Amino acid sequence: MIRYAGLSALAFLLAAPAQAADSCDALTAKMIRATGASLAGRTGALAVFRAADAERMSLECAPQRQMIFGARQREPIRPYFVLIGLAAEALTGASAEAVEVLALNLHQDSLLTGTPRTGHVGRAALRCETGPRLDALAGNLTVCRLTPNRTAALRRRAGLPAAAKAG
Repeated sequence: MIRYAGLSALAFLLAAPAQAADSCDALTAKMIRATGASLAGRTGALAVFRAADAERMSLECAPQRQMIFGARQREPIRPYFVLIGLAAEALTGASAEAVEVLALNLHQDSLLTGTPRTGHVGRAALRCETGPRLDALAGNLTVCRLTPNRTAALRRRAGLPAAAKAG
């Protein structure tokens, strides 16, 4: 009996990376359908896309899913923000229009303050920043990072309304 338990545990461990790859494949396909971007390459849990409205669009399928959008312009044109909204709807289920407006507002606030700005709407959390970069995204003057909003998920699990304040 112990031998069978060991074999089933081994089978589970071997299947886990395949399941993770399958879920990343499914999420990558979902992003392509939602945004119209094309897949430029994929390595493990990272997928990179080609999109007309962003110089950089990448998806990390790791435990903390996130998407990175980069533009070389300090003030990207409107379709850049539309792309972020479409991706947010596919990744988190948040309203594409609401995330687009949030991205525009965070970008404008970042331009005014010179610091990264964060916000969330529904199930989407966003951080946008402008200015020269010295990291792997050097050359991009505008970068936005999209993640699922963990606060909304925790509130939902606790049975609280999303807009409720603590205290």
